[in-house]
Parts: sequence; C-alpha cells; structure tokens
Amino acid sequence: MTRILLIVSVVIMAGLAFWGCSKEPAPTGKAPAAASKPPEARTEPRPEIKKEEAPVKTTPPVAPAAKAQTAPAPVSTTAPRVVLETTMGDITIELNPPKAPITVKNFLRYVDEGFYDGTIFHRVIPTFMIQGGGYTGPTEQKTQGQHEPIQNEAANGLKNLFGTIAMARTGDPHSATSEFFINVADNTGLDYPARDGWGYCVFGEVVDGMDAVEEIKNVRTGPNPVGEMSQPINPPVIRKARRVTN
Repeated sequence: MTRILLIVSVVIMAGLAFWGCSKEPAPTGKAPAAASKPPEARTEPRPEIKKEEAPVKTTPPVAPAAKAQTAPAPVSTTAPRVVLETTMGDITIELNPPKAPITVKNFLRYVDEGFYDGTIFHRVIPTFMIQGGGYTGPTEQKTQGQHEPIQNEAANGLKNLFGTIAMARTGDPHSATSEFFINVADNTGLDYPARDGWGYCVFGEVVDGMDAVEEIKNVRTGPNPVGEMSQPINPPVIRKARRVTN
C-alpha cells in the first residue's frame, strides 16, 4: 500500500512539472529587447525608362519681342515769340499762353494770317503807350480779315508795366479784336479790375527791341479825329509780323 501511494505521488509530481513547462511566461511590463541586426534600407524597384520616354531637354520658348513704342513728342515749354518788323526797327515780343491763352491764340492767328502786315502805329502817347494793329493809314481802319471779339482775360495777374503788351478795346470789356498797345510807362490804372471792373489784358512783353519802341513813342504827333494829340504825322509801319523760334 505504501509503495502504491509512493508511485502515485511520483506520477502526479511529474505531470505537474510537465504542465508548468508548457505555459507562456507572464508579461513583465518591459518592452522586448530590440533586435541587434539593423533593418535593411528599403528600396523601390526603379522603373525602366524606355528610350522614347526618356526626358528631352528643350529650350524654353522665347517670348515675342515687345512692340516698340514711340515715345511721345516732348511738350514744348518755350514761350512763343513774335517779331514786329517796323520801319523803326524790329520788336520781339514773348507771349504768355498760360496766363492769357485766349488772347495769345487770337494774336497769333492775326500774325499767321498776315493781318498785321502793312498796318501802322496809329496812336502814340509818349508818357503812356503806343497802339497799333488796326489801321493802314491815319483814318483807314482795317476790317477785312478781322475776327470776332474775344473774352477779356485781364484778371490773369499780369500787370500793365513798362514794356508789356496788352489788348486795346472799347468801353465794352469784351470787345478786343486785333488792336494792341505796348506800355511805355507803368500803367497800373489799366490793371484788373480798373475803373470798369475789368481792366486791360496783358499777354506778353517786349524782350528785344525796346530801342525801336522808344523811337516810335517819340515820333511827332498831331490831333486825331477825336482831337487827341496822339496821331503820328508819319506813322511807323509794321512791315511784317512773324513767329520766331527762340
């Protein structure tokens, strides 16, 4: 009996030992050790490039040349000038279009059309002014080729000072046509607004030939049709009026 119990005990212990060896080890909470062998680099198979598919180096397209642009013509900043060729010498007048655009345009129109050629200085007052541009003789007023009266631009800030040129007119402020005068004194009483609220428009100045102006202002005069002692005995003549470049 004792031997039988001993054999049974041995068998049971052997079975337990076998069972314990077959079970998985319990987790320890530690990460498994990394493998010592480094992973091999992964390479993708390189596709074969067919000959016809091989990239071809191309020259980038050349942009069409920009169409050449013609530079705008420079705007002239030179003030226009007019020469009055008189029997007593040439008088060069520089005009002022920025200050008197209507008046300058009107004056140059008469110059370009030859209206002033052959006209005279028909009114001369040596302490005041010399006036011309409207008569061909002491009593012969020139009307053929004369244009409509222009707007008075006397409020342009220019003054009737010695050597300036201004438009003559009647009592109507906007009646100036072709006649002009050159101041041979500082005539501030003619400046805007003057006595009639308008004054006389200055549109340029003499820049050469004041000696001729002096000659004209000193000519002998007699009474004109209204009795004023301002009519030249031998009127100075404007032989030609022309534009010049300076």
